[in-house]
Amino acid sequence: MVTQAPFLSTVEGLKLVEIERCKSDIKTMREEMAARSTRINCPCKYTFFEDHKKLTPRRDVPAYPKVEPVSLDKVYTEYMLSRETIEALRKPTFDVWMWEPNEMLSCLEHMYHDLGLVATFNINAITLKRWLLCIHDNYRNNPFHNFRHCFCVAQMMYSMISLCKLQEQLSQANILVLMTAAICHDLDHPGCNNAYQVNARTELAVRYNDISPLENHHCAVAFQIIAQPECNIFSNIDPEEFRAIRQGIIALILATDMARHKEILDAFKENLEQFDFTNQEHVTSLKMVLIKCCDISNEVRPLEVADLWADCLLEEYFMQSDREKSEGLPVSPFMDRDKVTKPTAQIGFIKFFLIPMFETVTQLFPQIEEAMLPPLWESLDRYEQQKEMEEARKEMEDVNIGASVPGTLDE
Repeated sequence: MVTQAPFLSTVEGLKLVEIERCKSDIKTMREEMAARSTRINCPCKYTFFEDHKKLTPRRDVPAYPKVEPVSLDKVYTEYMLSRETIEALRKPTFDVWMWEPNEMLSCLEHMYHDLGLVATFNINAITLKRWLLCIHDNYRNNPFHNFRHCFCVAQMMYSMISLCKLQEQLSQANILVLMTAAICHDLDHPGCNNAYQVNARTELAVRYNDISPLENHHCAVAFQIIAQPECNIFSNIDPEEFRAIRQGIIALILATDMARHKEILDAFKENLEQFDFTNQEHVTSLKMVLIKCCDISNEVRPLEVADLWADCLLEEYFMQSDREKSEGLPVSPFMDRDKVTKPTAQIGFIKFFLIPMFETVTQLFPQIEEAMLPPLWESLDRYEQQKEMEEARKEMEDVNIGASVPGTLDE
């Protein structure tokens, strides 16, 4: 234990640095929001990719800090992550706050090699690096919908592929679709949801006729990146297979629109009793539910990891509601900082969305029940206790205020 202490303190120090950086970024964004007085300055409303600079792939191939090549002849195909990291990556308990962007990129790269996707689809290793870098560059610095969220979703998908032994049931093409959709699912997210896009009549809402404008945009950006030869990880795939993979990725990214939650979960439930892994419709419904699980899976993670994500999401919500108020738009009730608390926001989401969905998936994959359901139940209990404490404290404050006003209690 003594010999591990310096290492642990270093790891905790790195984690604190990343968390403080996140908090600093949120503070800066909040200040920028306060400085905006008109909708004209809103980055969500007007042009996306004015100069297309972000879509220009980087030419450099960086050396990732925590990755060492096994040998010179395998420098782009095999990496020596520590055994602890490799094992942790396959579990929902992985601490995503410990890693800086280059390290997250190296972990994503490892996943593609480890799953055999690089070998199966003859993906050029340098192209994979450049693609991942371009993906990173096209996530915005939002409180929640940022590159770290992308990494979280992809890492959870990697965990589910491992825990559910999906490679024994699904084709490699399906595994490629799952991982790639997870990585691309929120590309260039502007930090305001679909309701805002529609109500503010943004360029995206107009372009996509108010139908899942964000998700359609994420898909478009994903394939704009793939259209760059230096970033085309699918360049060695047969055109017919590429069309199927492209359609699969599009279907999964569009499935992340929460407005379709009930529709997608109900379709999956209908197939559960006689689920057939050879039935393409069944497999598609499974993949859609899997990406939904991964997209909103933060409460499945340990408390110290999940808690900060809840703060980040609320901050992004509050920034949107502040903007809606300043622009005279309808305010999303679950985003209003004057009405929503962390416990009230999380209780409903966990109780009515997360637990039912994960319980449904465990009917097909009972092996994930122990890993994924207890954290949800514990999180729900914790937030319900916090809500009770908040209500009790507010009641006491009201009583004290009433007692301080003459005649109030008698009346």
